[in-house]
Amino acid sequence: MSVAAPATAQSVITSPHPDSTSVTIYRDPDRGDGGINLNWLNGFALITEHRRISLPVGESVIRFEGVANGMIAVSAVVTGLPGGVVQKNRDAALLSPAALLDGTLGNRVHIRRTNPATGKVTEEDAVIRSGSDNAVVLQTAHGYEGLRCSGLPETIVYDAIPAGLSAKPTLSVTTRSEQAVTADVTLTYLATGFDWAAHYVARVNDDGKTLDLFGWLTVANSNDISFADSQLLAVAGRVNRESDYDALVEQAPSPQLNLRCWPMDTTSTVQMQYYERMMEGALSPPPMMAPAAMAMAKSMDEVTVTAQRRAVQEDLGDLKLYRVPMRVDVNANGQKQVALLEKRKVPFDHLYGATIWPENVDDAVPLHMLIRMRNRERDGLGLPLPSGGIALFEPARDVQLLVGEDDLRDHAIGEEIEAEIGGSPQLHYQVQTTSRDGKQARYRLNISNANDRAAAVEIRLQQSDAFQYGRTSAKLGKKNGDLLWKVTVPANGSSQLDYVLIHRD
Repeated sequence: MSVAAPATAQSVITSPHPDSTSVTIYRDPDRGDGGINLNWLNGFALITEHRRISLPVGESVIRFEGVANGMIAVSAVVTGLPGGVVQKNRDAALLSPAALLDGTLGNRVHIRRTNPATGKVTEEDAVIRSGSDNAVVLQTAHGYEGLRCSGLPETIVYDAIPAGLSAKPTLSVTTRSEQAVTADVTLTYLATGFDWAAHYVARVNDDGKTLDLFGWLTVANSNDISFADSQLLAVAGRVNRESDYDALVEQAPSPQLNLRCWPMDTTSTVQMQYYERMMEGALSPPPMMAPAAMAMAKSMDEVTVTAQRRAVQEDLGDLKLYRVPMRVDVNANGQKQVALLEKRKVPFDHLYGATIWPENVDDAVPLHMLIRMRNRERDGLGLPLPSGGIALFEPARDVQLLVGEDDLRDHAIGEEIEAEIGGSPQLHYQVQTTSRDGKQARYRLNISNANDRAAAVEIRLQQSDAFQYGRTSAKLGKKNGDLLWKVTVPANGSSQLDYVLIHRD
């Protein structure tokens, strides 16, 4: 849809919104494991918009309204125009109180005042004599005055929006057409202010040996523009990025409105007298704001959930692509959650563990509670798992209660998945020195279990070039460069590991 101005030497055609859109979101490559930071969305999106535009004969300017305010204008590609693109511009000022005032400088407006005591509204003509960077000065039939310095609630009413202001972020392109034509145009561009992550909910079954795993794909958009009824896709994996996208974003000018009053009796004293009379009860306070006016704009706390159908995984080279199978709204300053996966009766191990420095002699320290799964098809999974957060729930009689949460990295098929759910108040470890003899020192690692059931424990002992391990009272394995002690600690009991450290010169 497009709206054309009367034919001139250079016609201006406004396309107010796309007919359809596709939003492909790429994760912040530097975010690391876990979920997204709603206060710092440093991913980006590839936006593809389809618009039908009616072009006149000759040169014209097409205004694409409603593009993302995080648009990287240099990345914009427009196809489908018969005459191609002569030039493109990220358009000037967005509509705001300050920009509206500056655009009307020297022109006639209306000043509307409300008497708080009676509710009577009066209106008179005025001319704006100063811009938003100073105290706003108005000229009326009674002389000059500062805006909102009368002591009465007042506002400016404008007859029209000044030329060059847009209520939406806009991209303009110049094109030429040999004949009048209606064209199907595609606009593609990159935009900042997006990110996505997975979120997993694991519910332990009554058997205590399997869990049900449900995954959500959560996307976030910090732009002020919504993308309605869009095809939504998310790309997993690290995309090589050479450019600083934030530096390439051309932010539209946004002047600030600065209201100040003169320190004169005609302003400050009148205001003080008004408030003094109101406090004495001679005047009624201003009426409460209507509930509709108090409604807050959409915030990043708002979450829209779509669970009817799950995202479909596809390969994109060495990356993974998740395609949402139905069209959804990607709301401004909001989140969208779409079902990602659902796996029932996934076997898991419940164990306790810690990674310790073998010379740290200290008081008893809680062990971490761990759950471990194997990302294999025969173990109920067997699919790439994007990074995100995981929450574990366990049954307590007839309800499921939260036990703990952790961040997960990306996991490929075949990998071991381990989540650290939190510290255990029932299992502790403590290292004690038993003897010293020159370069050798003997230690005892004690694990205590206050539960009424046995506990599987894995302790990783770190290694160093400064020492080597001598005799140990149990056979140790290796894991990720550390020595590994695996033991089952009896219910209401304890287990010990004795080891020797030999320090090198």
